[in-house]
Amino acid sequence: MSVEIQIQPITAENFAPYGDLIDCTGDFDMIINLGKCERYHDRAQMDFGTGRAGLSLFNAEIRTLPYEFDLVERHPLGSQAFIPMSNDGFLVIVAPDDNGTPGTPIAFETQAGQAINFHKGTWHGVLTPLSGSGQFAVVDRIGDGNNLEEFPLSNPHVVVRDKT
Repeated sequence: MSVEIQIQPITAENFAPYGDLIDCTGDFDMIINLGKCERYHDRAQMDFGTGRAGLSLFNAEIRTLPYEFDLVERHPLGSQAFIPMSNDGFLVIVAPDDNGTPGTPIAFETQAGQAINFHKGTWHGVLTPLSGSGQFAVVDRIGDGNNLEEFPLSNPHVVVRDKT
């Protein structure tokens, strides 16, 4: 039997327990490039522990709703940022930690122009674009040690849009 999860709107506040919402809201920090560019400075708390930052490019399959999943993962040694390379939102699935295993998953959907950074150790779903090219820049830890822990869920979960 599957468990239904409704997508919640994402805000910096409701995503904060899991990571950072990265966007250009609020005041910019400085103007650079002869006044042609606004800089929104230090928008994510990246953590690479004893490793270094790595930038990889991903080509993810576009998914549709309802979206069924039965696996979450986490990166115990460093944070991981998903930055879409198209102007499209994407599905973000997270779960609180419950004594070393994932708790009840929560689903968010970003808007165009937003990216996210998962805090180190945050349980999350796989990269899940709902539209666009499926291309993402991913910034995460490169270094010694196993920085991937996968957890199969006992029941599949299905993400749907709010029906209201």
